[in-house]
Amino acid sequence: MGASAYTVAFEGVEARPVEVQCAVAPGLPAFHIVGLPDKAVSEARERVRSALTAMSIALPSKRITVNLSPADLPKEGSHFDLPIALALLAAIEIVPRDEVARTLALGELSLDGRLAPVLGALPAAVTAAEEGRSLLCPHASGAEAAWVGAAEVLAARSLTDVVRHYTGQAPMAPAQPGEVAAAPAGRDLADVKGQERAKRALEIAAAGRHHLLMVGAPGSGKSMLAARLPGLLPELSAQEALETSMIHSLAGLISEGGISRARPFREPHHTASVAAIVGGGKGAKPGEISLAHNGVLFMDEFPEFPRTVLETLRQPIETGEVVVARANAHTRYPCRFMLVAAANPCKCGYMADPARACARVPQCGADYLGRISGPVMDRFDLRVEVPPVAWSDLDLPATGEPSAAVAERVAVARARQAARFADHAGVRLNADAEGAVLEQVAAPDAEGKGLLARAAERFGLSARGYHRVLRVARTIADLDGSDAVCQPHVAEALSYRLSFASGG
Repeated sequence: MGASAYTVAFEGVEARPVEVQCAVAPGLPAFHIVGLPDKAVSEARERVRSALTAMSIALPSKRITVNLSPADLPKEGSHFDLPIALALLAAIEIVPRDEVARTLALGELSLDGRLAPVLGALPAAVTAAEEGRSLLCPHASGAEAAWVGAAEVLAARSLTDVVRHYTGQAPMAPAQPGEVAAAPAGRDLADVKGQERAKRALEIAAAGRHHLLMVGAPGSGKSMLAARLPGLLPELSAQEALETSMIHSLAGLISEGGISRARPFREPHHTASVAAIVGGGKGAKPGEISLAHNGVLFMDEFPEFPRTVLETLRQPIETGEVVVARANAHTRYPCRFMLVAAANPCKCGYMADPARACARVPQCGADYLGRISGPVMDRFDLRVEVPPVAWSDLDLPATGEPSAAVAERVAVARARQAARFADHAGVRLNADAEGAVLEQVAAPDAEGKGLLARAAERFGLSARGYHRVLRVARTIADLDGSDAVCQPHVAEALSYRLSFASGG
């Protein structure tokens, strides 16, 4: 006797189909699982045995072999419990084999037969739709998986519900998508007193998804400004929400099946390891740069991060994806994020204040910011100084615009970019444009081109720096509602590029 069920094995955000083959043959009673299972998968036989016993189903006194095909693909996680149980139930003819074969299942079994939620229901639903199968998952994961919409999702509370469904005793209704999670109330940019130049840089960064570095004394408002960035960004589109939620599903960050349209805002501590930032650890889980996909990665105290962590950002910033390489697998995650970094000007933080600066000024500043290597610094499109605000100015009324007004301009600028790049695959915003596409959409007028050429020669702009100035100038023109990139746009872009550090 034999039967097959279907499930998935996760490789990054991809869910690869796995056939769970079960054979019940004469021989000494045994229960073996083969096909490169990890410890959690190998232990599934005890959970399955106990769950079936709780349902008063006795395993036959025969040799039971479960093969997870393809056998050379590593199988990790407790979500193999349910498909193994289904294949076994089909093999001993308790549930119809053809019905089980039309289902892709995942779920962890408790010893009493209840189904516990698992990670990755959303990418599994995408694979089920591609395979033309329905998805069977725990009830707690059903609302999340139903967001895909292209596959029928059945959400069961226990293995008993599964058996009753397949035998026609109590068919389950398809699961419905969860509620769209309301975005938390954002902090308003009007709360920030002064810092008009930094606010302008924040607006430009939000409009074109440009990387931003803020340098200023402690307490000058760098973190306060960064915390208000989510209030300037438009909601995720349907495609972006699905992309981001698939990564968050693998990380277990989706609660109650609610998909959020708010853009991610991740702020790791400066003690974070390479694996925490880039991804890795057991199962090569996504790191902070992937969890910030389509959103913001804010790194406060930027020079305090380990040098190895900072250097690992170089390639993902350029490519928009990261490959977590291990001996037995290469896991790929998307990571198209906006990097916002904040740093003090020196170790003590008061280099610009003669009354409070240490005796090593200005060398201490060069040494401290020197922890940020040239290649990493070169990847910041906008660099802005954030001067301290005098305590006497804090009692003055706010003069800046509210976040809603700035967000409206950002939304209009992003809409212009979406229309501009509609025919260019892989390019959504100005920060993505490169090569011939960039030359076509961001070519400045004669005066702007001359200014950029003189600046490139005078300050030794690298090729990357030259192109990043063009991208920022294009975004500034979009905020102005201009189809052409003119000299004032180039001049403003250069002012941010060369704000406090010469060179590329």
